[in-house]
Amino acid sequence: MSMAAPRPSTIVCDVGALAPDVAALDALARLPLSARRLGYEIRLRDASVDLQDLLDFVGLRDVLRVGAGGQAEKRE
Repeated sequence: MSMAAPRPSTIVCDVGALAPDVAALDALARLPLSARRLGYEIRLRDASVDLQDLLDFVGLRDVLRVGAGGQAEKRE
């Protein structure tokens, strides 16, 4: 019998004050790996359009999820 793994807890990270630059990307890129090791996942809230575009450009958009309108996605 196989048991489904429990869903990880979510950490919502408000990034509204972050400048869309290399330093922010470096810090954000490290978050999901560390969080996953501890059983968490990261969701971004209040990400600027420029930061979202930068995440898309470097291929991190699927790893660092941002909800519609820059708000963290809600889980049900």
